[in-house]
Amino acid sequence: MAFGQAAGPPASRRQVETLGELIRAAGHTDFRDARGPLGLNQRQAGGRFTRDEADALIARLEAETEDGAPSDSDAGSADSPTPARRSAPTNRRDAELANSLHRVPAEILAAELQRRGWAVMEP
Repeated sequence: MAFGQAAGPPASRRQVETLGELIRAAGHTDFRDARGPLGLNQRQAGGRFTRDEADALIARLEAETEDGAPSDSDAGSADSPTPARRSAPTNRRDAELANSLHRVPAEILAAELQRRGWAVMEP
């Protein structure tokens, strides 16, 4: 098998479309955007999956959307990607807002939350 080639038959177009929908529902714009958080390799970030990889990722993303949290059963598997996010945003706008909040210094964010009536304390 050549370097970078998949070990198995390619995923069907329907599987790749389903993956795209699930990835967008998780707050990512495309496979490349989801590469780091979902642990996809370079081939997968280009939208190329084997049938088994697609089935496993679809099952994991569906389980995460049902539970609202990443599944721990896949965390130790070498061939399945592990998520780095704590929770999945509900839509694209929420995902963009969550990403922009990472750039806000904690002191400014805490001050704004206190201004809005929230109780804030350090972790």
